[in-house]
Amino acid sequence: MQVKLVSWNVNGLRAVSAKDDWQWFANSTADIIGLQETKAMPEQLDASLTSPEGWTPYFASSTVKKGYSGVAVYTRTVPLAVQRELPLAEWQGEGRILHLEYEHFHYINGYFPNGGAEILDENGKHQGKFKRLEYKMGFFEAFLAYAQGLRAHKPVVVCGDFNIAHREIDLARPRQNVLNTGFLAEERAFLDRMTSLGWIDTFRHVHGDEKDAYSWWSYKSRAREKNIGWRIDYFFVSGELKDNISDAWIEKDQFGSDHCPVGLALSF
Repeated sequence: MQVKLVSWNVNGLRAVSAKDDWQWFANSTADIIGLQETKAMPEQLDASLTSPEGWTPYFASSTVKKGYSGVAVYTRTVPLAVQRELPLAEWQGEGRILHLEYEHFHYINGYFPNGGAEILDENGKHQGKFKRLEYKMGFFEAFLAYAQGLRAHKPVVVCGDFNIAHREIDLARPRQNVLNTGFLAEERAFLDRMTSLGWIDTFRHVHGDEKDAYSWWSYKSRAREKNIGWRIDYFFVSGELKDNISDAWIEKDQFGSDHCPVGLALSF
């Protein structure tokens, strides 16, 4: 049995679904689709998004700020259980996590925080400080503790927008971004720690050190046309699933958002 999973930061589900690019959803052969940055409550969506034929949808939406954050999962198989948000109250409210349990694995779809606005020094220079960096790192710690706990009982698949490029190979201009959130040493160290605990970056597992493989491009300066991008969207699996990985990919030619979809195939 093969399970095909796809993840996409759509940068607004209502916006992308109004574009021709959304034909991608109707054509999808995936078993599970995880979307991030949906920016909508379910009641704001039309029936084609809340009850599409052949899919069971689940939503976690921001309750602290409308039109912000949010994740969704469309699944062809009804899960055994569903958990919205991380268990601790301090990490709830922004609609960043959906956890579905299946027969063979736990599945987490996450839209992880970015570092927020930059804090410049008194001379207006970069100093590698950002307003939400502490929140971002705290959220990652809470997420990892939660995922590690799940892993004790069943293998885990994690997908989503991590808002971190792990290594220099994962962005087009690493030297210019060492003081920018998304490529700060402490952010990258978190992914180092994940991999040291046996979590597998499935794209790198399949494709090794393939260059110019990105999943996000700024809307500025024709960055996508020039492929000046970052790989910040991932599928990680716990080490127990290493031998189940059959393919991983980036759908770089799929438009509709500043991100493109990424995918994973597992065999059981």
